[in-house]
Amino acid sequence: MLSEPSPRDFQGHGTHTASIAAGRTVSHTSLYGLAKGMARGAVSSARLAVYKVCWWFGCTDQDILAAFDDAISDGVDIISLSVAYAIAADYFQDSIAIGAFHAMANGILTSTAAGNAGPYRGTVSNVAPWTLVAAASSIDRHIIDKVVTGNHVSTLGASVNTFATKNRDDHPLIYMQGNATILPGDCTALPDINMVKGKIVLCKYFYDEIFSTGIKGLIFIDDSSLDVSFIYPVPFITVSSVDGLNLLNYINNTKNPVANIHKSEEVFDSEAPLVASFSSRGPNTITPDILKVITKPMYPSARQDELSYGAGQLNPVKAVDPGLVYDAGASDYVQMLCNSAYNETMIKMVTGDASSCSGSSNGTARDLNYPSMALHVQSGKAFAAKFLRTVTNVGGARRCRYKAEVWAHHRLNVVVNPRKLKFSELKEKRQFTVSVSGGPLPGNSTVPATIIWSDGKHQVRSVMVVYTD
Repeated sequence: MLSEPSPRDFQGHGTHTASIAAGRTVSHTSLYGLAKGMARGAVSSARLAVYKVCWWFGCTDQDILAAFDDAISDGVDIISLSVAYAIAADYFQDSIAIGAFHAMANGILTSTAAGNAGPYRGTVSNVAPWTLVAAASSIDRHIIDKVVTGNHVSTLGASVNTFATKNRDDHPLIYMQGNATILPGDCTALPDINMVKGKIVLCKYFYDEIFSTGIKGLIFIDDSSLDVSFIYPVPFITVSSVDGLNLLNYINNTKNPVANIHKSEEVFDSEAPLVASFSSRGPNTITPDILKVITKPMYPSARQDELSYGAGQLNPVKAVDPGLVYDAGASDYVQMLCNSAYNETMIKMVTGDASSCSGSSNGTARDLNYPSMALHVQSGKAFAAKFLRTVTNVGGARRCRYKAEVWAHHRLNVVVNPRKLKFSELKEKRQFTVSVSGGPLPGNSTVPATIIWSDGKHQVRSVMVVYTD
């Protein structure tokens, strides 16, 4: 249905993203009793304008740019674009970055997707500093499930299983042992449907076609997706490799192994919000000194990075009264491109006008007045750098004083100068520098720091990351 020349949603993705942005408030919602509560979008009173950019063959540059032009012409306030390329591209070759630059120049924020290529580093593709990049994060209600085997042992896992639990609804439990051509646990090539029909199957690999074979359930062994709960047309549960091995031992040592996958339930997750394992990660492969989504995976076996959320989780309530802001406009971003060795031809492809490099281009991308601070360094070498930043008082036409609080990893030495900023009127600006230095870092390191400006009412937080390849 993607071939139809209409922005109407036929696959569900558009409805999903639109409901997050502007879904109306609905009370007493649940999924067959799961996750009861009120559902609403971020701005439920907002009106939506929808522009079609994707077809059955993909999302073309000309359609993306045309949609940006139409949205800007229509006078929208925010553009939400849940589209991500496979890899990041230079800004002058990136239609999303180009369209978002034109939107920014017209006072419109573009919110883009980080992508679903995690948990590997350097997979985020929307990296332009003039865009807001959204990762996928968890809520404080984790949907879990359990499978109970015939020996009355319960194994916890993840799934959204809405099928009612029947205490005596045990089914034979089997595992594809493999042969000369099929790996153990491979359920992608089933030689005989009768082998699995009416049974619960323990799998390491599977295709969706298995759900049409008459199976009574599927247990999926996968350490990488335990933080995400999926829904399938039969009882389904994802378990860890350790639990999968225990289930396999039960199968191999039991004459008639059986199992029962229960209905899912919700539990409170005190560590939420956390970035999901599938969400694309930084660092920024185009402009290494601009922070975009450097994160840590949720599951312990893959922890390299200590910083969880890039620039941080957005608090929409506090965002309306931030106290201080880091202003940057089109000319600032052009200067950043100049400092990144972009020539005037490349810059014109982004801006669409006659913008050029004014003054010295001896600076670096980290000179951009950006709320976060990133420093890409070589492994095994000592480092030192400075960040110059300007903050603008938007906390009201009153006298106020801000004091800097610094937390830094023990590998970093971070100094803010000055440590106190005084403001006497609205929109007054003040400058400060942040110096960071440290000893050699090993490869694949991510070392964080945090600077918070506080006046007793507002807390203006900036994150810093020093990282190696």
